[in-house]
Amino acid sequence: MASHRLPAAIRAPFEARTWRAFGYVLIGLPLSVCWFALSVSLVSAGAGLLITFLGVPILAGALAMCRGFGAVERARARGLLGLDVAAPEPVRGRTGGAFSWMGAMLKSGASWRHLLYAILHMPWAVFSFSVTVALWTWGWSLFTYPLWQWVFPTWVGQDGIQLYGDATHSFYLDAPFEIAVTSLIGLVFVLLGPWVLRGLVSVDRLLVSGLLGPSRLASRVTELESDRGVVVDTAAADLRRIERDLHDGAQARLAALAMDLGLAKEKLAQDPRAAAVLVDEAHGEVKLALKELRDLARGIHPAVLTDRGLDAALSAVASRCAVPVSVDVDLPARPVPAIEGIAYFTVSELLRNVTEHAHARRASVDVWRADDRLMLQVRDDGVGGAAAAGGGLSRLSERVGAVDGVLAVDSPAGGPTVITAELPWRS
Repeated sequence: MASHRLPAAIRAPFEARTWRAFGYVLIGLPLSVCWFALSVSLVSAGAGLLITFLGVPILAGALAMCRGFGAVERARARGLLGLDVAAPEPVRGRTGGAFSWMGAMLKSGASWRHLLYAILHMPWAVFSFSVTVALWTWGWSLFTYPLWQWVFPTWVGQDGIQLYGDATHSFYLDAPFEIAVTSLIGLVFVLLGPWVLRGLVSVDRLLVSGLLGPSRLASRVTELESDRGVVVDTAAADLRRIERDLHDGAQARLAALAMDLGLAKEKLAQDPRAAAVLVDEAHGEVKLALKELRDLARGIHPAVLTDRGLDAALSAVASRCAVPVSVDVDLPARPVPAIEGIAYFTVSELLRNVTEHAHARRASVDVWRADDRLMLQVRDDGVGGAAAAGGGLSRLSERVGAVDGVLAVDSPAGGPTVITAELPWRS
């Protein structure tokens, strides 16, 4: 912990991050030369032989080899730079045969991007290696000069002054001031080197993430497939919850109501007073069943949300909360019903968590629009400790993420808790 009290400029030359980046640049030059030579040779041979059938398998094999180079580069970036880049989509032929695989490889944009990386990275690796090694060598050599300056041969001139070097090319660097200035110049290079190195490595980060990872389209398709799965799972869970609530609540009460009315009908002629008691109990069951059905419908999509929008719907939710809740909704217009419904459900679930877990004295709900985003924020002065991972907040985060939204939780131990949700604005 004490080392972190030093300024970043002094810590940088000694940090593991700097030396890992230095190792990345050193290893990168021989590897990039190898990638460049093999890729250019095989691709050139394959392109030259395209007039015959031999060019197709050679070119496809060269692209497959470039994808192998990319796997090595991603692993190197992950281990030394801490950059985790996902592998691109695999190449699969439609029929599974060799010809189908070669056709798919030649059509794969990711394979051609790997080839482009092998070509572009070599000159950049030469440049970054030269700058880094020169700056690093000069910096540490000059900085540590007082420790090794004695290795130079010395001789005494005619005037009795001790000289370093030889008689033809001699220079005077024996005074303490001169040695101190040399060391200070080296210190400047040592302190500057890590920042130059990190700037050079940032270009490598861009090359690896831009050329060796999946394309934006493929990433977006994967994300949409994941979101679709979340939506399907959420819808199935909601249907199961509705079925369970109906079975355990309203359906059970309606069954008991039917039995009570049947008994009342049998006793109506023999014991009217007992029949009246049964009818009165049935009337109470009807009221409870209606209340449960209203609560169930309100949890799905309340009528007030459809008729009057988020302001009225959230105010109704806040009025039923056991904790005093203030609601402030500032929207220029209404978003589409789907986003409006998710916003309502999100705030309802967060207020339910406040009631059940927060032990809060008061809470607030703020809703506003920021550019093309619908912002929701729920605050409470409870005990805190809420986490986005695990439990109901995790499922809520997945539901929000399914529509390209984000759920951020700030809940330190002891409170307060601030949960912010961003949803896309679609009107």
